[in-house]
Amino acid sequence: MSTAHINAAKKGDIAESILLPGDPLRAKFIAENFLDNAKCYNEIRGMLGFTGTYKGVPVSVQGSGMGMPSMGIYSYELISEYGVKNLIRVGTAGAFHESVKVKDVVLGLSTSTDSNYIHAFGVNGNYAPTASWDLVLKAKNAADKLGIKVHAGNILSGDVYYELEPDWWKKWSKMGTLCVEMEAAALYMNASYLGANALCICTMSNHFVTGEETTAQEREQTFTDMMKIALEAAIA
Repeated sequence: MSTAHINAAKKGDIAESILLPGDPLRAKFIAENFLDNAKCYNEIRGMLGFTGTYKGVPVSVQGSGMGMPSMGIYSYELISEYGVKNLIRVGTAGAFHESVKVKDVVLGLSTSTDSNYIHAFGVNGNYAPTASWDLVLKAKNAADKLGIKVHAGNILSGDVYYELEPDWWKKWSKMGTLCVEMEAAALYMNASYLGANALCICTMSNHFVTGEETTAQEREQTFTDMMKIALEAAIA
């Protein structure tokens, strides 16, 4: 069995619980460093996917690309064609508040968005994409056991990376939005529509207030706290 974007041979090649980093090299890093007996099931468009076990439980990790259209494709196919039930995005975000530091971890309880992705579902009005409480609870419990501090709240899923107005983020910050990323809203909408569970866990890779930035290598290989939380939540 395969889809246009995933070439797994059959449903069993992908576990019911999956981590979704945007970067396929981060998927490879997770598979090589956290999963036992990991096997690559997908290489289409270089968007690597692996299945192995974590503490004896089958878990998959799949690159999802950048932006809501790409996340929308992979999450929809994983749920509808491969029976994935728990989808946890592990990605990077830009912090909007001084209390949320670079390399801190944020659980996205809900997402605001400037995207029109909701039009695909025929909803007349505003829709508030939210995480699955079951995964939120499991992630918070995992973070507590691991001794990792997490923030939790509303995040922004943006369609535009290079905003032309330099202070655009301040209005979102004023509303209490913790950070900005580019995929969670599509993931949450697909999961809600298709009856799956979803959560976005992000590590702060840059800061809009302080101007701090991390390197590409740091983003790929050193943001392990969110990976550990996600893996524990996936098998809980």
